Amino acid sequence: MSSDAGVSADYEQTLIAWGLARGGDVVEPAPEGKVLEDVRVAAEDVVAQSDPYPNLLNIFHARTRDDVVRREVLLTPGQPYSAALVDESVRNLRKLGLFSAVRAVTVKGRQPGTVVLLLITKDLWSLRLNSDFSAVGSLLQYLRLQGTEQNFLGRGKKVAVDFVLRLDTISLGQSYTDRRVLGSRWALSESAAVLLGRESGKPEGSRGSLSVSRPLYSLATPWSVSSSVAWNVETARQYRGADIWQLPFPDGPAVPYVYNAREVAGGVTYTRSFGHRYKWNVGMGAGAYHDAYAAPVASMLTDAQEAWFRSNYLPRAEDAAYASLSLSAYEARYEVFHDLDSYALSEDVQLGHSIGASLRYAPPVLSSSAHYAQGAVTARYRVRWAGDALTAVSAAASIRRQLGENAGWTDRRWATEFVQASPQFFGGRIVGRGVLDVNIDDLSDRISLLGGGNGLRGALVDAYSGKRLLLFNLEYRSPPLVIKTVHLGGVLFLDSGSAFNRRPSMVTSVGVGLRLLFPQFNVNPFRIDFGYVLNGDRPPVSGRFSFSAGQVTDYRPSFLDSP
Repeated sequence: MSSDAGVSADYEQTLIAWGLARGGDVVEPAPEGKVLEDVRVAAEDVVAQSDPYPNLLNIFHARTRDDVVRREVLLTPGQPYSAALVDESVRNLRKLGLFSAVRAVTVKGRQPGTVVLLLITKDLWSLRLNSDFSAVGSLLQYLRLQGTEQNFLGRGKKVAVDFVLRLDTISLGQSYTDRRVLGSRWALSESAAVLLGRESGKPEGSRGSLSVSRPLYSLATPWSVSSSVAWNVETARQYRGADIWQLPFPDGPAVPYVYNAREVAGGVTYTRSFGHRYKWNVGMGAGAYHDAYAAPVASMLTDAQEAWFRSNYLPRAEDAAYASLSLSAYEARYEVFHDLDSYALSEDVQLGHSIGASLRYAPPVLSSSAHYAQGAVTARYRVRWAGDALTAVSAAASIRRQLGENAGWTDRRWATEFVQASPQFFGGRIVGRGVLDVNIDDLSDRISLLGGGNGLRGALVDAYSGKRLLLFNLEYRSPPLVIKTVHLGGVLFLDSGSAFNRRPSMVTSVGVGLRLLFPQFNVNPFRIDFGYVLNGDRPPVSGRFSFSAGQVTDYRPSFLDSP
């Protein structure tokens, strides 16, 4: 049996029992080193008898083909059985996003001294309307509806049409993803969308991307290569609550935080991978980009306002070509958790260290002002203790050295995060998180907004702003109440945070929430929270509710992963 088979929650344990009974199989207690006779797949219907939905729905779902499952297995019949390779294969299958559950069980083969690998799977509903949203009270800040067939004909291909509603724009687009082009290890992904202004109904821009890659699909893969191009043309509007942010110009009327953005980028990277338990990946790449930003004519800014806006709030316009070098090192040690970000479903977590560093050099070939060297580092350490408690510490930093005539240091930023998940007690768990994000002179003039569903629940939407962020979240997450495979749980929380420029002024809220998981349709729960501010401005009662997908700890600076 795979190493995670003994720590399953009830939902997956029931699935394992079904898979064994289906073929009358007997578990092999000591499979290591025995000859692998066969790889079999037991795929339960997406809507089973135990689910609270009509079985008729299975007609509209193309179940993942067995050969799609088998091709992710890093063992072939005739080889000695390896639990490590089986565990890695299961992780790869879960990463595909096709399954709500994947479990591997080793059973006795037909011949003495042989074993059979039994992969028990349950698909996620593939023909679906994926959704992501954020709402506080009656204000819908963001809504994404994606009509998707994420498992086209059961072959693991994803085709989708996209609808994204923001406060100012509607985005209509499409995408296609093929992780195994013609059954190979090459992957292709493309997307394109047009942006329409909500008030005017007219096109305002477009965005899209195309990437072709051969990823590091296993710990033993020696090399990978990737290439990509992307563009984004839009009118960017920064909101606070339901209104465009009016910036406080010191010598006259306020300046609307609106600008035109034109961004194009492309690059190629080759990575060489070393080691097995302790991995070292060295990458080399080259690329170029064009970034242009300007206040729109419709803002009718004076020369003084435009100069102030450009100096203090606009991202920096730049054209550059660059060469890059990267290094990543991590311990390839993974363990399975439950009830962290999901409920009953298995979650693969990399433990130990994970370190990354990158260096980029842009010579003055496209523009003398784009002559620079830039470096960034990121580090994370996770440890499991007291059974299923998890501690994680992360940090990241970046800095840029402008070369040539305007030499100097810039783009200095650093961030750190601490996450603590307690051992489960009475089926529940306490999860705490603290994050500090310090932006000293970010070239993009990034500003953090806090309030509402983005970490300070119960507060006025985007009530607090600054180039630095300090945030604490503490939750008690109850065990789920399971009703016909639907998982319903409760949360008690305390949030405390500040978005600031010099010194933090902490605002604290407390509240309660609900979590809802439909394992046939999603792997992370939906959340509904009600918060009450203890020491700050309070919105009307309806504005203290927030609705979103995923856990509150999902709101974190992406800078911590890729500075």
